Amino acid sequence: MKYIILLGDGMSDEPIGELGGKTPLEAANTPNMDRLSQTGKIGLAATVPEGYPPGSDVANLSVFGYNPAECYSGRSPLEAASMGVELGPDDVAFRLNFVWLEAHHGKLYMGDFSAGHISTDESTLLIQTLQDELGGDEFNFYPGVSYRHLLVWKNGKDQLTFTPPHDISTHSIEGHLPQGDGAEVLLDLTNSAQMLLTNHPVNNQRVAEQKLPANSVWIWGHGRKPVMETYQQRYGLTGAVISAVDLIRGIGVNAGLDIIDVPGATGYLDTNYRGKGEYAVAALKEADFVYVHVEAPDEAGHGGLLKEKIAAIESFDRDVVGTVLDNLAEIGDCRILVTPDHPTPVEKRTHTSDPVPYILYDSRQTADSPALGYSEAEAKRCGELVPGHQLLSMLTDHRDVN
Repeated sequence: MKYIILLGDGMSDEPIGELGGKTPLEAANTPNMDRLSQTGKIGLAATVPEGYPPGSDVANLSVFGYNPAECYSGRSPLEAASMGVELGPDDVAFRLNFVWLEAHHGKLYMGDFSAGHISTDESTLLIQTLQDELGGDEFNFYPGVSYRHLLVWKNGKDQLTFTPPHDISTHSIEGHLPQGDGAEVLLDLTNSAQMLLTNHPVNNQRVAEQKLPANSVWIWGHGRKPVMETYQQRYGLTGAVISAVDLIRGIGVNAGLDIIDVPGATGYLDTNYRGKGEYAVAALKEADFVYVHVEAPDEAGHGGLLKEKIAAIESFDRDVVGTVLDNLAEIGDCRILVTPDHPTPVEKRTHTSDPVPYILYDSRQTADSPALGYSEAEAKRCGELVPGHQLLSMLTDHRDVN
């Protein structure tokens, strides 16, 4: 038996007037997910436990089968694992975004939380400058992908609160700067970084090309090294993770899963959807389990890009879900879980804690589901609400999901 999770990050949403009260999932053409919902089981999963922030870290830990209440220590330690950065017991890891801050009427606004989706090549040069000038015994900077990077504070403070930059898109940053023990040190580091970035050749070239400059860093998502059981220990499974995002890859590393690189996987709207589906099929020749993560719907949601979100959902359905279904004969007996991790409503441009619609499908069984298709409303109408961290057990425990 093979086990497959196909996750469209931020795919769930809320009814939108422009769509006649439909959600993007309802408006999108998704014949493959509709088929699975009608021949499997559909329901709602609470992937964000009460009291936890609705981040991709918490929500994906849940979908991976880990109860965040038992192992969550922050986002950045997971990303550090993906990047091969070993954290000491007294180290604190932080997500470091390159952002574009816009001055307006004497205030600074979060103009773009991704600095115009700066390229990895460009941002790596910026990180190198920060490491050369500001790194050393106390702080160290590590390059990631596009605007997403890592800062490690040796013997650092962790009693701090932060605001994710995508939560305040187009809003003033006033009232959203770091707070707590050690906040002044991080603010000084941010100010020093801004001075280095202002006239950096990379940013000068971006401005010349009419692109947004990365004129600041934004520090958030901190934590210490987590303690997690591997999939072999918990479930007796071998497996692999396919994602362009360090957070998801880092969960996979901590879970003892192989990380598969897919050419053209970008973590953005232009990602190689079909390649992810094809590599998943190939991975299942050796592995028991594969987790396929697609970031694109979430990026569209954060950008408030309705048409792009619908297009990303349709690409996910056609090229990821469809590719897996087209190769069921090669895969053999399998169980498939299709789900978002959390909603990212385009009108709110940030994550919410609302339950997400999931599908559980068993290739050996055909159910007569009452679902008319795959959507938030149909999941609520036809299914039960379950804790998100139980989805993995529902997928793998070999009981009849119908």
